[in-house]
Amino acid sequence: MVEHSFTECRIAFCVVLIASVLNSCIVENCGAVDLRQELVVTWAPTNVRFEGGGEALQLVLENTTGGAGFAFKNYYLLGNIDMQIKLVPGDSAGTVTAYYMSSETSNHDELDFEFLGNSSGEPYVLQTNVFSNGIGEREQRIFLWFDPTVDFHTYSIRWSEEHILFLVDGTPIRVFSNNKDVGVPYLDSQPMRVFSSIWNGDSWATRGGLVKIDWDHAPFIASYRGFEASGSACVATSSAACAAQVTAMDGTHRGPASLPLDSAKLDWVKRNFMVYDYCTDQKRNPVPPPECSREL
Repeated sequence: MVEHSFTECRIAFCVVLIASVLNSCIVENCGAVDLRQELVVTWAPTNVRFEGGGEALQLVLENTTGGAGFAFKNYYLLGNIDMQIKLVPGDSAGTVTAYYMSSETSNHDELDFEFLGNSSGEPYVLQTNVFSNGIGEREQRIFLWFDPTVDFHTYSIRWSEEHILFLVDGTPIRVFSNNKDVGVPYLDSQPMRVFSSIWNGDSWATRGGLVKIDWDHAPFIASYRGFEASGSACVATSSAACAAQVTAMDGTHRGPASLPLDSAKLDWVKRNFMVYDYCTDQKRNPVPPPECSREL
């Protein structure tokens, strides 16, 4: 009898707990972001499909209507950015899916993830790039060690005053450090927004442009969900307002603490999956840029 009552109590407790959690999810949406409220479609709205009440979206590339793009409304200075993306499946050769942060000035700052489509059965190439004070051409390319078209994977930026980390599912694939002391501009003064787009890049994207898009395989669709932003020194819907927030802090902003760099994992990525590095391209850079000797 006592055991029976105890079991009933446990069941009742579980029912109450589940109801509480469900109610919390209804009220707070369990942290889900309604992308329809957080971003603006920058081009080709007919090729942007919202799903799940705005919790997810698709960007579509068609032969007749072209690609599409969006931008989040908020600007950030320093902080943590995460997005879950499922890339174009099948024969995606010639397509480019870009996910990046950028300021909007002539001497802009920018952090790029560019996913270069492939022929069926070949690995996806992920190209990253960094622009600081308008200076770019810092491309690195890796093969992804998994099929990014089967499920969603998380692509992240960890942006502090000390360094910027690019991560895939928590694994570091690139670091760009603050090297102001050797004359390399760092990204710590220009607020940036988050952008993404899909477009026809078959003049260069796959095997240097040798493989073109096969439009018989259209539409090409990239899917997005799970956007998160945290730890920024400012969050505002204009660059000026974001900068004003920082100024009001009287220089005390620091953004997030630097994420410890897992150098062993970064080395694993570089040894096994890197296929291009601007630092070792002697044709383009007979004398490597000054930051190259300081990065892992």
